[in-house]
Amino acid sequence: MGKGITSRSEDYSQWYNDLVIKADLAEYSAVRGCMVIKPYGYAIWERMQAILDKRFKETGHSNAYFPLFIPKSFFSKEASHVEGFATECAVVTHYRLKNDGQGNIVVDEDAKLEEELIVRPTSETIIWNTYKGWIESYRDLPILVNQWANVVRWEMRTRLFLRTAEFLWQEGHTAHATAEEAIEEAKTMLDVYAEFAEGTLAVPVVRGRKTENERFAGAVDTYCIEALMQDGKALQAGTSHFLGQNFAKAFDVKFTSKEGKQEHVWATSWGVSTRLMGALIMAHSDDQGLVLPPKLAPIQVVIVPIYKTEEEKVQLDAYVNALTEEFKAKEISFKYDDRDTQRPGFKFAEWELKGVPLRIALGARDMQNGTVELARRDTQTKETVNQAGLSDKVEKLLADIQENIFEKALTYRDEHITEVNSYDEFKEMLESKGGFLLCHWDGTVETEKRVKEETKATIRCVPLDAKQEEGVCIFTGKPSSQRVLFAKAY
Repeated sequence: MGKGITSRSEDYSQWYNDLVIKADLAEYSAVRGCMVIKPYGYAIWERMQAILDKRFKETGHSNAYFPLFIPKSFFSKEASHVEGFATECAVVTHYRLKNDGQGNIVVDEDAKLEEELIVRPTSETIIWNTYKGWIESYRDLPILVNQWANVVRWEMRTRLFLRTAEFLWQEGHTAHATAEEAIEEAKTMLDVYAEFAEGTLAVPVVRGRKTENERFAGAVDTYCIEALMQDGKALQAGTSHFLGQNFAKAFDVKFTSKEGKQEHVWATSWGVSTRLMGALIMAHSDDQGLVLPPKLAPIQVVIVPIYKTEEEKVQLDAYVNALTEEFKAKEISFKYDDRDTQRPGFKFAEWELKGVPLRIALGARDMQNGTVELARRDTQTKETVNQAGLSDKVEKLLADIQENIFEKALTYRDEHITEVNSYDEFKEMLESKGGFLLCHWDGTVETEKRVKEETKATIRCVPLDAKQEEGVCIFTGKPSSQRVLFAKAY
């Protein structure tokens, strides 16, 4: 077990919190419900940002920035949207402080805003109010815009990365001339998220649609990717929404079509957040600490020298200098940990805790033998290899580690997708095994709510690849044409 880390089997929730803090990813701040993302954690988020941003631009999107504050009246224009976020909104009512004459800083009651401002929980309203001025004819469409930003949703129960009052994310907001084009956009972005989750995070996901009850507030349809964590709970890893014309109608955003008619614009929005950090940790890590896929690791390789004399250190430095040039040429990120304040054993434990995919240990005897010791974080295996061709070997190993981490998570996920055909079996499997439960559902919100009340399990999605099959709802016995995915979730 890693130093000071609770084991997963003992207390999964405590294990997660311990790991986030001990691995220097984040910590709670002086502001209730908000976190400080520390440099090592932020470096991982920056890797996520860079890779996703590149994909967004490859699919035709541009970045912009919109205000943090949204006039309260904007929220009342789209009824279901405001209802979905009303209980989570932070509200700004005044714009000035003053000294009360007794050394206290107080709110200046004379500085009350004429209209309260909402700290953005999401930006549909401010963006669609803006788009009204950008769109006149079909020539102005489509608008394909993304924003990297912070949002505030006033959460009562918080957990680092998974649920905080303020978090970081990206939100795409697009405008289209037709419903077909907007639906295609929503599906395209879902695919971008799924490919990123599986190809970069090494987290297998199920692509699906949300039920009416779980749909984004103000959306016609919500597409999602659902991942499974090592405790058998699901995590929503990304969503993409077809908004129909709801926001265009709310903010009167029309365009002149090719036929010369005035029509409302069709919309999408889509986003992923720092919750992905939680998914990354919970899908792969172990009792020794983080396990990072090489494509996201800020440091892919750490080199630890082992020496007794200054002459040996000079010899090791010379070799590592030559090796680092090879690593740079292959764009392998590395760190030469030659701190003289810590012993090699301490360094081994520290980098294991931080999830560095590959460790190279190098001593005087290795220099005589022309070898190094390689230690993999994912399998915790070691091997002694020749120094000749080492950078090629490391490059191949990193690719193997990336694939192995994904395959391990995929095996776990697939072993935890269970078809169930009765409510008793459903409840038993939920408690004994967890994971995704594939079962028939009668399609009603009432049944969905009753099952959630009784078991805390929700419909994570209707899988996009779900086959049509006749059956009966596990709860009501009413007819059903396909299975849906239930799970307990974060």
